[in-house]
Amino acid sequence: MARSPLSLRRSNARKKKRGRPATGGGAPLPPPVQALVMLLAFAVMVAFGAVLAQLTLQPSAASEALTHTNLRPGDTLRDYLGQPAFIDTVKQLGGNILLGLPFGLLLPVVAPRARGLLRVVVVTALVMLLVELVQGALVTGRAFDIDDVILNTTGALLGYVLLGRRLGRAVHPRRRHW
Repeated sequence: MARSPLSLRRSNARKKKRGRPATGGGAPLPPPVQALVMLLAFAVMVAFGAVLAQLTLQPSAASEALTHTNLRPGDTLRDYLGQPAFIDTVKQLGGNILLGLPFGLLLPVVAPRARGLLRVVVVTALVMLLVELVQGALVTGRAFDIDDVILNTTGALLGYVLLGRRLGRAVHPRRRHW
């Protein structure tokens, strides 16, 4: 049986009197703990940025003849899936998805205004697009590949859906404006 809006308001008012939030979930973190969690998440994000730069922006003269720019979504994905060695496909696809995962986990904690599925996807896509542009323009043996951007963004999406949303809400609970 559905509850009337009036009974829901009364129920929420009783919860508030008992010290529990009316919207469900746990109590907000104390400010020092919140600051510590944000600082830790920021440190992990910086470390991830260093690893990302190491993995994606290092010149590779040996693979210079093998690289080509891909501006058509799906072309490189088809190449990966057509490889005879399944382990190579898993490395390529899984590696690109894993590179995006930290964005989905950490962005909602580090930047509360970037919380939300669409915002995480847009920020990740823009950052990864920038990485790919730098690779294609400035790094020897690397090329721009739109499929890498798609896979990285998919990783961020998975990270956000699986855990990032909960982490963001634990550190930055929703505020009631009414």
